[in-house]
Amino acid sequence: MQHRNIIQFKVYGKYALFTDPLTKVGGEKFSYQVPTYEALKGIVSSIYWKPTITWVIDKVRIMKPIQTESKGVKPLNYGGGSDLSIYTYLRDVEYQVQARFVWNENREDLIEDRNEYKHYYMARRMLARGGRRDIFLGVRECQGYVEPCEFGSGKGFYDDYPELTFGMMFHGFDYPSEIGEDKLYARFWIPRMKYGVIEFIPPEECTTRKFVRDMAYEQVSVAFLDEDRFYQEVLREEGSDELAPGII
Repeated sequence: MQHRNIIQFKVYGKYALFTDPLTKVGGEKFSYQVPTYEALKGIVSSIYWKPTITWVIDKVRIMKPIQTESKGVKPLNYGGGSDLSIYTYLRDVEYQVQARFVWNENREDLIEDRNEYKHYYMARRMLARGGRRDIFLGVRECQGYVEPCEFGSGKGFYDDYPELTFGMMFHGFDYPSEIGEDKLYARFWIPRMKYGVIEFIPPEECTTRKFVRDMAYEQVSVAFLDEDRFYQEVLREEGSDELAPGII
């Protein structure tokens, strides 16, 4: 990347449930204390995503105290009836996130769409609108909301805590569309929060991986429609005098 590719935003909500997806199927669910890389990647992808790009989460800042609340729920039992389970959620959460996009090197067919200006301004516009799709904090029942912000602004609850560790945690998935092979892997790492901020290691630096299953690589087709016209409107509203090369 030679130009702007970073967005910063805050995401908040009444409840959140960040779990290891390999173990959360059925039964009791207990949230991690902090959001996972994969959950934040899902949030930023709900703000804006195209198969041309891959989002990378740089860091997250924990703004409010970590609090939990347990609820009794009755998930559907596919064998018939329902069982009572206890789900432990995070309550009253707010995070500041910094993310950046890189090119998806496995999509050579979209090389003409690799325009930093276009995707940066489109991502900013979608962020200002609250995202292109609904925002969820880990699971569908936990509605979230996003707004632009400056990372590091305001007072965070853990700003004076030198370091906290959270043990081995789920980091994210390696999908076939991102690694170029028909396999799905899960990554794990040990996060450390320093003065309220967790800096994520990039996926390729995760040394602990688990093979999940074979998974076919399905290439998503793209229809650009009126995207170029919309991009030009965004540039005019932003008052940008930058050139917009490579628009397709």
